[in-house]
Amino acid sequence: MEANFSTPLNPSEEVPTESAGYAVLRIFPLVILGVTFVLGVLGNGLVIWVTGFRMARTVTTISYLNLALADFSFSATLPFLIVSMAMKERWPFGWFLCKLIHIVVDINLFGSVFLIALIALDRCICVLHPVWAQNHRTVGLAKRVIVVPWILALILTLPIFLFLTTVNDGAGNIYCTFHFSSWGDTMEEKVNVAITMLTVRGIIRFTIGFSAPMSIVAICYGLVAAKMRRKGLIKSSRPLRVLTAVVAAFFFCWFPFQLVALLSTVWLKEMLFEGKYKILNILVNPMSALAFFNSCLNPMLYVFVGQDFRERLIHSLPAILERALSEDSAQTGDTAASSAPRPEEAELQAM
Repeated sequence: MEANFSTPLNPSEEVPTESAGYAVLRIFPLVILGVTFVLGVLGNGLVIWVTGFRMARTVTTISYLNLALADFSFSATLPFLIVSMAMKERWPFGWFLCKLIHIVVDINLFGSVFLIALIALDRCICVLHPVWAQNHRTVGLAKRVIVVPWILALILTLPIFLFLTTVNDGAGNIYCTFHFSSWGDTMEEKVNVAITMLTVRGIIRFTIGFSAPMSIVAICYGLVAAKMRRKGLIKSSRPLRVLTAVVAAFFFCWFPFQLVALLSTVWLKEMLFEGKYKILNILVNPMSALAFFNSCLNPMLYVFVGQDFRERLIHSLPAILERALSEDSAQTGDTAASSAPRPEEAELQAM
């Protein structure tokens, strides 16, 4: 779901004059992306450390570990996107990074929304069918199922593999964009193919990459909330509060971008040939920055909403330091005692 969701056929066209308002809309997203990069790498790296190395391997920790991996990988690509955005979508990093960076971006952003849907579905099964979940909801099954969102994300990223490349506009400017020149003999055929491919891609991204997962989440929430309300547990479930915060943050960050992307897909021909709906081009970067900001929000939500995660994080830092400082003396003591396993960590469900 990279920022260039619809590729202009004339990418060298720029706004001739820049008003103060347009300058703000151009600079502000760069600031947001910079903040997202720092917080996303640090925050998600910390979540990966805690869930991957400091907590017991459970179904829930596996899910949130994969979500953190997706957000961390995406956040790591932001410096390239920031430079490109600052250069008004020009791409100075070459053909290989053009493909690689946008493949990483798409796989991890699609993976994030599919993982959120999977976590919601898992929570729904636990609440509606607790006996089945207790008998069959195992770590081994979770490791197999968690592969499915990544496979779906990889499939939806195929257009990047096939059609994204670097293009010279004839004036020395290089852009990382979709290229369909081999799909037609005349310019008119090439333009029609490009519009058709971009339109189909935009619709698939909105329906499969956003609407369908969010619909699954909404249905699961409705079923879970209904049962928990009947049992009077709606206010006491910390896992539900964490998932609610994660899903709400994702929706409010991504929906404006998805709406702009959908409208740009529907009105692509009018935007290219009739000069209409220019406001959508202006809103692309701000809405992209808001959407991408979501990748650094989840760690903060875990800390502020998840009590046990917060306690585990606070206690794990001095534990690492204490173990490092006492390593030499431990070697002279009882080897068995020094290597004794730590008590089983509480599952992240207790958040």
